[in-house]
Amino acid sequence: MPVTVVRFNLVDPDATPASLSERYKAALEMATYADDRGISTVQTEEHHGVGNNWLPSPFTFAGAVFGATRRIAVTVSAIIGPLHDPLRLAEDIAVLDLLSGGRLVTVAGIGYRPEEYEAFGVDWKRRGKLQDELLETLLRAWTGEPFEFRGRTARVTPRPFTQPHPMLLVGGSSQAAARRAARLGLPFFPSAHLPDLEAYYNERLAEYGTEGWTMMPAAETPLLHIADDPDRTWAEHGEHFLHEARTYASWQSKDIRSAVKSAATTVEELRAEGVYRVLTPDECVAYVRGGAANLVLHPLSGGMPVDEGWRSLHHFCENVLPRLKE
Repeated sequence: MPVTVVRFNLVDPDATPASLSERYKAALEMATYADDRGISTVQTEEHHGVGNNWLPSPFTFAGAVFGATRRIAVTVSAIIGPLHDPLRLAEDIAVLDLLSGGRLVTVAGIGYRPEEYEAFGVDWKRRGKLQDELLETLLRAWTGEPFEFRGRTARVTPRPFTQPHPMLLVGGSSQAAARRAARLGLPFFPSAHLPDLEAYYNERLAEYGTEGWTMMPAAETPLLHIADDPDRTWAEHGEHFLHEARTYASWQSKDIRSAVKSAATTVEELRAEGVYRVLTPDECVAYVRGGAANLVLHPLSGGMPVDEGWRSLHHFCENVLPRLKE
């Protein structure tokens, strides 16, 4: 049985406050439905000041999901670590970990958009040092004991539910990120299928005498939409996939490696590329039986109409998942 994920970033370039409120409510209802049907994980993320309303507050969204569900995990992949106050983040994650009974997974990256740092008044050139401080502070804070923080004594309470600490991974596609994870004995989350970087991380674990593991995307990690008629779906809704793909691609330099990076400039190119895929239920089942280890549903991609998002999710839960369990 593959790992099943429903991704939400709540992008909608044409939203009004009223329509975006309805989209947020729909996402929460979808998370509840996914939980009831046995989907493994809700995935969400963090970006700031984006004209298409990309979700800026993933922990607030995660808290709403936890309040409405019983078993599904929420993976925040990823936070932009240096933009967060370390003590406040330690408290927020501890509370969410307690509220959910340990269902929160946080991937901490450093981001790749200097304008987000500028908006928060954070020095882009210090992002590596700030990320080190953040991760070290989280690990100390979650012990519940007093510790030194920026020249003063700090203490974070309550202690989280998960011991020794909530699930925290270091994300990135650089050797610096891999070294950081290994030095702290934290698991590593490469942003793409990067076996050489995984090997480098393992070498650093041995060097530092720490223990860890890698959660790495597969060589193919397409974002899936399920429909009876893929041709019609691409014709009617392909613009939504393309909007999100083009937005994401515009942020990334040639040095950034991502499992969902697209070079497409048209809907036709995007469809041929395979980063976004529209499959029938039968095709999705065949994809899994062909060896797919992860299925990532993206029902509200790029401003997708909510009704179409629901059709995709219903198809997956009613016409794909039961067959995978046989």
